Amino acid sequence: MKVEQYCVGQVATNCYFAINEETKEMVIVDPGDSAQMLAEKIRQQGLEPKAVLLTHGHFDHAMAAGELAEIFGIKIYAHKAEKDTLENPAKNVSVMIGKREAYHADVFAEDDEILKLAGMELKVLHTPGHTEGGCCYYLEKEKTLFSGDTLFCQSVGRTDFPGGSMSGLVRSIREKLLTLPDDVKVYPGHMDITSIGRERTGNPFL
Repeated sequence: MKVEQYCVGQVATNCYFAINEETKEMVIVDPGDSAQMLAEKIRQQGLEPKAVLLTHGHFDHAMAAGELAEIFGIKIYAHKAEKDTLENPAKNVSVMIGKREAYHADVFAEDDEILKLAGMELKVLHTPGHTEGGCCYYLEKEKTLFSGDTLFCQSVGRTDFPGGSMSGLVRSIREKLLTLPDDVKVYPGHMDITSIGRERTGNPFL
């Protein structure tokens, strides 16, 4: 598997392509903006998108999901507890950029559910704290974690938005993420790539 990173939108969100190099199938993680640019990158490489995966429903992670899903005829996935955040402009904080938008998912996943997409297995880890239905996607074979705004490099996600909880976020990270192997590579929603081992030993919030 190959991971490509694209920084999009007003708050520099990391959108990722998780690409099966053998088949050219792929999934799109957190397309928060720039749908046409992302679509062109996909076309240029001859990739075949199979799904859009949302770690949570904030505008800067979900705003381009609907357009990309329509372009490629694919479904949008999120955790089942995130439906209200996606659909509510106050909770998805699109009001912060002067909009009142509602987003959607086609498939609402359960905690610990294994999604088999693009020839890969992605485990849904429910990690509430940043939002009520925030989640991470863990690819065990590839030692890869897409952590959204749950865990950052030497930091953690904000908890001052609706549905946020610092105690809940730290508990989610300790119980769901720090139990993973140290060499798992972490691809966060903002800032630099890191690893579970680095965050276990050096993250001041944990």
